Amino acid sequence: MPDADHASSRIDAAEVQHLAQLARLELSAAEQSALLDDLNKMLGYFEKLQELGTEGVPEMQRPVALLNVLRPDVAGEMFTQEQALALAPESQDGFVRVPRTVEP
Repeated sequence: MPDADHASSRIDAAEVQHLAQLARLELSAAEQSALLDDLNKMLGYFEKLQELGTEGVPEMQRPVALLNVLRPDVAGEMFTQEQALALAPESQDGFVRVPRTVEP
């Protein structure tokens, strides 16, 4: 049962302007009006959800069960250092050479 504080929650234009300011958004009057309508529709949907009886319904993280399907980790044949270096675009002194990513 929804409590009295949340019954028919509505957002007004001043709140949309405040939210836009917090998000650093510049919205036209038309965008503010559309956002106001969208936010109030969303609140209406949430109010409808509040009306649903959920007594005895167990909480869940996801609506469907997840199952990891992984192959077994089996060690295979390893490359020799020469084979690995042959695949690298550049090598030097037995190591793979990569571009510098950190300033000296």
